[in-house]
Parts: sequence; structure tokens; C-alpha cells
Amino acid sequence: MERRLRLRSFKTGLVTCGLALVLGGSARAADRFTLRDVFDLELAGDPQISPDGRRIVYVRTAMDIMKDRPHGSLWIIDSDGGGHRALGAGERRQSSPRWSPDGSRLLYVSATEGAAELWVRWMDTGQEARLCRLPEGPRGLAWSPDGRRIAFTMLVAETPKPPIEMPEKPEGADWGPEIRYIDRLFYRADGEGYLKRGYRHVFLLPAEGGTPRQITFGAVHDGEPIWSPDGRSLLFSANRHENAEYEPLDTEVYEAKVEDATVRAITDHRGPDDGPAVSPDGRLVAFTGFDDRYQGYQVRQLYVVGRDGGGRRSLTSGFDRDVQDPTWSRDGRGLLFKYDDHGNGRIGTVALEGGPVRTLVSDVGSSLDRPYGGGSFTVAADGRFAYTVSLPDRPADVAVGRPGVPGRILTALNEDVFGAKKLGTVEEMAWASSFDARNIQGWLVKPPDFEPGKKYPLVLEIHGGPFADYGNRFGADMQLYAAAGYVVLYTNPRGSTSYGEEFGNLIHHAYPGHDYEDLMSGVDAVIARGFVDPANLFVTGGSGGGVLTSWIIGKTDRFRAAVVQKPVINWMSFVLTADEAAFFTKYWFPALPWEKPEAYLARSPLSLVGNVKTPTLLITGEVDYRTPISETEQYYQALKLRKIEAAMVRIPDASHGIDDRPSNLIAKVAHILAWFGKHRVVD
Repeated sequence: MERRLRLRSFKTGLVTCGLALVLGGSARAADRFTLRDVFDLELAGDPQISPDGRRIVYVRTAMDIMKDRPHGSLWIIDSDGGGHRALGAGERRQSSPRWSPDGSRLLYVSATEGAAELWVRWMDTGQEARLCRLPEGPRGLAWSPDGRRIAFTMLVAETPKPPIEMPEKPEGADWGPEIRYIDRLFYRADGEGYLKRGYRHVFLLPAEGGTPRQITFGAVHDGEPIWSPDGRSLLFSANRHENAEYEPLDTEVYEAKVEDATVRAITDHRGPDDGPAVSPDGRLVAFTGFDDRYQGYQVRQLYVVGRDGGGRRSLTSGFDRDVQDPTWSRDGRGLLFKYDDHGNGRIGTVALEGGPVRTLVSDVGSSLDRPYGGGSFTVAADGRFAYTVSLPDRPADVAVGRPGVPGRILTALNEDVFGAKKLGTVEEMAWASSFDARNIQGWLVKPPDFEPGKKYPLVLEIHGGPFADYGNRFGADMQLYAAAGYVVLYTNPRGSTSYGEEFGNLIHHAYPGHDYEDLMSGVDAVIARGFVDPANLFVTGGSGGGVLTSWIIGKTDRFRAAVVQKPVINWMSFVLTADEAAFFTKYWFPALPWEKPEAYLARSPLSLVGNVKTPTLLITGEVDYRTPISETEQYYQALKLRKIEAAMVRIPDASHGIDDRPSNLIAKVAHILAWFGKHRVVD
């Protein structure tokens, strides 16, 4: 039975000014992207190219309309685009495909609710076997070089003795749910909820299956293992320091001997040493990181170090872009990696001696709801690489490339949805900030069948992070706003990544700072082009974008309505209730809240609530532990006390990633369009 969208938050004015079109209530809806179409979207992820470069296995994620959840399954495609077919089907979710070193087998995780299993598939016959069932979800699956063993990490739960002893409960008595006793700083995480006590450890499993053997002990924090070329050691990044809770970024690269499980540190300096990759000859280790200065944004460089820990040096010291996921070329003479530049995801390469970075392909991404960065890639022995590509008119597909050859997109997963529909056109634009004339980059989405002489309402959509970037990628939210007749402006104000460390740190200990001038200058630049109605301006954003939305309406009443999504309203209460208090207090503020309360209040949108005149809707998940819903409640109550028109949408069981359920994405956009439609001036 098809799930039907029901809007219950307001009694009047819900389906107005274009929302009927988006919901599918118009004869024109057949050639527009509608809310119902969200359930038809698909996304490619985790592309794994075979060792010989001939085939690619990837995770194809579709939206299960009956269970209201994304569902991943494994698909395979030849590197020339042929042979595209499913490797499995059914109710079980499939993820994390990994080729054996000789390409004869494929390891993957198969899961249902509450259970995870490791499976292997023989690629010549299609025969499959379950290797083991695991009590916790595995991460970082890695074949040994000889294909005889599999390494992975898994949580080893602890059951501490409770500090009290309750009296014996009578048979059949109900004394309510179990009481939680918490004594750790980091005790819950957004998207995971209240954490089980314990640490993730490295395990080994025979490739024929059996019982996994734990080979690391003590306090290991989430390091995913990679093998040394000789198969005698596993390397991983972890925070094993005694004060790990209070220095959350201080990771090192460690080496664990398989034979006797001894562990030694390869690196030793303050800051993150992450994503290790061992050179083909086993002599060097590449990793990413920075020398920690407790700045809000610090560019991750690419380093190499000897296996003995000596000779640490940066290969990208002059690059000024974040390096991610380093992978050695098969000849060991250089490394490939992913990075973002001016809102565009790219794969680059640098020689082992350092020097200039050479871009191999662009448009790497995996966005769906909003046009954030992301994506992944893997490299074959012959130099070919598989990656995910995201374009403004399509979510992520699978592509293949090789050095010196343009990338080629192999799949068209959403052609069945978009082939007969008109999407909003996306164009890049730039303007000078009114604060300091700094150049700001943004993108404009025009409605389908855009008419140059017509005046359109404008939605300013602001990204979160704040250390993140939007770009020329697909965003379902933006396209749905455009389908409802809005021009959409999304942009990368100061503090955004992909422009270098100086630009990112313009908001260090100052956010939201002068993002206001960057954003309002962008609005003025669009109005100056003549097709936006200045009387019909609207603003929204989530997380950091919620901060800026509430900050903006505290400084101007130019917008007819605002939607503040999962915001921070009061920085003092935020850092004491969010899931990563040790990080936020140390990197985003100069002192703890009680030491410099003025530093927190001066940057809080709550300080400007007395100026707000704009009708404001708030949307937040009820189990959001990143920007807890108590932030939303504070702002809602403050607006109501001032008798400002306001409403609150609480999304049950939703974390900071509201859109984890397709119906939540639909409901979020529908509520936004309903609120804007209610306050839009119509001729």
C-alpha cells in the first residue's frame, strides 16, 4: 500500500502557490520532479574496481517505499560499460564489497535489522557462502595479500558492574526500563544514539570462514586496518592516548603484528594521522593530517613516513586543499587522492617526490538531498580507477577513468526518473562581498521553463558544517524548490571548504561572523539580474545553515518567511548538550562557556531574537544529538513569547540526518514549501 504524505502542522494555507504542482496535483506534474519521485531515486556508492581493472562492483541504493528506508544491493558492470547486472537481490541489505587480491572472490556484508554477516561470492560460478555471523557491524573489510585471511574492526562491548545493587524484583513486576549510568564524556552519537560501552578492535577471520580472532586490545578508537604487502602486519589509525576523550583528533598510525598481536606507534605528533596506505614495497606509509593548532578549519595534507617512523614529510604542503583517501599507484612512484576545489570533487595525483598536484577527473560526488561533497574511488593494477560522479541534473553514477584519459560515466541509474522530466537549470555565479569585496561563489537554480521577463520568488538555501561546501552537484531539495516555481540560490560563504585554509578560517572563533554580508550580497546580485521579485524573498538552511538563517532574520526583515532547520540557537547550551562537546569547545571557541560566556552569547542567534519580525518555521529531528532539539525549542519559545508568527515541526525518530528516511525528505520539503507558499505575495 503506497504511503501517502499528510501535512498536519498547520490548519490553513498548506497547499498554495505551487505546492500542488510539486505534490503531483497538476496536469503539468508529469514533466516535473515531484515529491513522490523521491522514492524512485537511486544512488551509486562504494565502487570497487577489480584488480585487473575489467569489472566494477558497486552498491546500488534504492528507496524502499514500503519500509521507507534506503536499500543497498550489489551490482556489477564491465569497465567498458557492458554486462550491467545485479549480483544479488532480496530483503537483506548488501554493502562493503571487496575483491580478493586475485579477483576470484568478492567479500561483502549482508545485513537485516540487528544482524550482520560476512559473505563471499566466487565470481566464476556465482556460488556464495556465509563466512560468519557477527554480534556487531564490521567496518574496514580487508583481504590479506595472499587471500587467505580477512581483517576488519568490530565493537567489543563492555558490561561494567553497576554502581548500585537493586533489591530483588518480585516475579512479574514491572519496574520500568533499565536505568542508564553514564560516566564518560562521549556517551552518545548522532545517528547512533546512546553508545554501548567498549571499543572497536581489529579482528582476523580465515577466508574459509570460522571464528574471528581479536588481535588488538585496550583502548582502540575506530581505526580501520590495512595490510602490509608481506601480510605480517596490519596498520590502522586510532586514538589510543590516555586523554583520548579530551583530544578527539589526536590520532596516530599504528602497526599490529599478526603473529603475536604486538602494537607499536609509527607516528607521534599532535594532530590527526589518518587513512594510512602502505607503499607497494612496504617501506613507506602515506597518511593525511595536520599539525593541530586548534583552529576551526585546518587543511589536511598528504604525508609519507618510513615504517620505522622516520623521515616524515608532506607531499602537498603548497597545495592548500584537503587531501582524502590516499591510494598508492601500483608502481609506488606516486599517490592518488580525492579533494574538493571550488565546490567540485576531484581525483588528483602527486609524485612521491612532491611537486604539483595533477587533476585526473572532476565531478566526483555522491549527493542526494543537497549538493554536498563526497564520493569515493578505487584503483586497479593497470591504473584504471572507478569513482562516483555527481552532476547537477543527476545523483551519483559510476564512472571509470585512467591517468591521461577523460573519465567516462558508465551508468544512468536515474534516467527512468529524469528522462522525461524537466529539471531546473543550474548555473554558476560569483559576486563581491559587501564586507570586504572578497569573491564569493554560488549557484543559481532556475525553474523549468524559465521565462526571462518574468519575476520569480527567490529561496536562499544555506549549507551546514559550517566547514563544508556546496557545488555543481545534484540536490533534490533545490530541484523540488525549483519545480515549485522558485529561483534557488545556494552558495559557499566564508568558512566553506575547498577554497583553502585562509578562507575557511575567516570564521575561526567568529562564526557566524561576516557570512551575513556574503549571503546578502549574493541575494542582491541575483536581484540585480532582473528576474527575482524583491518582495518575495525566502531563506532556509540546515545545521550551520540553520544558524545562519536565524542569524539573518535577526539582522534584517527583508525575507517574507524563513525556515530554520536543525539549528544552534544558543552556543553555550549547544556545546554542553551536543554529542561532541570536547571537539566543539576546543576548536570553535577560545575558552569553556563559564570562562568566557560573552564569546558564546555574542555569536548566538538567541542574542538577536528581539529583532526578529520574520514568520519562522523550525524543523528538527527529535533524536538529533548533533544540534539537539532543545536548541529548536529555545528559539520557538522565544519567538512565541515575542508573539512572532512561528511553528515547529518535530520529526519523530530522526537524527541530524533528517533525510535518512525518504518520507522525511519529502515531509521536510513539503513543509518548507507550504510555509513559503503561505507567506508568498501573489499578484
